Amino acid sequence: MKKINIITAILLLTTVFVSCKKDGVKEVETIKIDGGAQVKFFNFGVNAPSMNFYANDQKVSATLSGSGAEATSGVNYGSVFPATNYALLAGGNYTFKGIIPSSATADPNVVVATIPGNLENGKLYSLYTSGPFDATAKTVDGFVVEDNIPAASATNAHVRFVNTIANATSGFDLVAKNTTTAAEIVIATNIGYKVASTFTEVPNGIYEIYARYPGDPANVISRTGTSQVSFIAGRAYTISSRGDMTVTGATATNRPFLDNTSNRP
Repeated sequence: MKKINIITAILLLTTVFVSCKKDGVKEVETIKIDGGAQVKFFNFGVNAPSMNFYANDQKVSATLSGSGAEATSGVNYGSVFPATNYALLAGGNYTFKGIIPSSATADPNVVVATIPGNLENGKLYSLYTSGPFDATAKTVDGFVVEDNIPAASATNAHVRFVNTIANATSGFDLVAKNTTTAAEIVIATNIGYKVASTFTEVPNGIYEIYARYPGDPANVISRTGTSQVSFIAGRAYTISSRGDMTVTGATATNRPFLDNTSNRP
């Protein structure tokens, strides 16, 4: 009970600002304060339902409808909570859960993800649901990685790679190609499922991003054209792979995709 009270107090401190989405759902944003551990929550389980995230039995991703009741949708597939910065929790051992909202039409209150994690005060973490959603068992995999972000650079961004795709034939290399100079930078090599690379310095600029199998120059996942990314000096980013490698449709929701999320705005 003591731990729950600590978590509640910290969540009250961090859920200060409320913003309204275009669909009318209010999402509680978080801000950084000193102390505790900070966590981002990613719903990257392929075909996973929308869910709310809990630390033990305390809801962290607090999303309400306009009436103040729990919204019918939580963190949707391909989304991250909080949208900026991190949620703050007291350090300690947790059982994190992804739970379908109580007001959802299908399978309300079903626990679809159970992910153990140990948080240390003063450190940052990312939690991912990952791999394929089992529609029969109504479960999805997941893991936690530490976000060990280097000190900011005046000329370079810091970029790392996290792989959440379970059915790739091997790990991925991640390559960034500068759209001005055409120079390629290898950000990470042979990163397997549930693995995060270290952060690599990347010069300020606009980049195309490619995931390749080690030793093979072919791009198996790409972000090009209107999907190019900007890496801004002084900031830190995580490129995360998600999706199903057997899906070939260019617009399919569960296609292989490279997500770009800011760790240090």
